[in-house]
Amino acid sequence: MSRLKVYFDGGLRPEGMETAVVIRGEAHVRRDLGPGTSMDAEWLALLHAVALTRAIGWDAVVLIGDSAAVVAQANGVVRARGGDARHHAAFVEATAGQGPRVRYVKRAQNLAGGALARLHER
Repeated sequence: MSRLKVYFDGGLRPEGMETAVVIRGEAHVRRDLGPGTSMDAEWLALLHAVALTRAIGWDAVVLIGDSAAVVAQANGVVRARGGDARHHAAFVEATAGQGPRVRYVKRAQNLAGGALARLHER
């Protein structure tokens, strides 16, 4: 069985954080999420992806993002510290510790990053 690829990305703009999740070619974007850091935005994007894919079933989903730090922390390879620890705890809780696979891709391969970029094209 092939896994459904779900792309996530977070962005930080002067007006606040934003997230995008792309599932089956459809972009789900949230804007004006308030102040924070780029890491906060990336974590919010991952949590956004988790929320959108809960009904699909964890075995059939792989979450794909371009933040190596968030991917490493979500997979337990690197310990989340400070504010990241709070986001990691929310991820573990949302996935009941049985979360989907989280994989890193380069920014150019992240469909969610493209969705965020298109928001700001003029």
